[in-house]
Amino acid sequence: MAVINKNLKVDATMDNLDRVIGFVEAELELIECPMKTIMQITVSLEEVYVNVVNYAYDGEIGECEINLNISTDDGNILTLEIKDKGKYFNPLDKEDPDITLSADERGIGGLGIFMVKKSMDEVCYKNISGYNILTIVKKW
Repeated sequence: MAVINKNLKVDATMDNLDRVIGFVEAELELIECPMKTIMQITVSLEEVYVNVVNYAYDGEIGECEINLNISTDDGNILTLEIKDKGKYFNPLDKEDPDITLSADERGIGGLGIFMVKKSMDEVCYKNISGYNILTIVKKW
């Protein structure tokens, strides 16, 4: 039974984006995760993290915590929790964009989280004690 549990806390700034991505990539590379899967995961993580940086703290610097769990018991399963104490926001409440419309006809926003939902196996949100917690799961 192989389980990896790691945690990273950073100031929610763009300066820490590479550190956040590198933290997850390093663990995935150690278990020889396929590159396509690594890219799907890191693009999704980047989308979620950048949203925290840009919107959660109204221009102030807050904290973002990344909780990583990788289980290799029955196939490979990555679970990432992205946690912040910024203003309440459930990105899953936003209606999926109509991707059949041109970019000019579509409303602004929502495409990033739509992409996360399409590339991950599970995406869920909860707010506990004032913390926004977005969880993404990828199996391979």
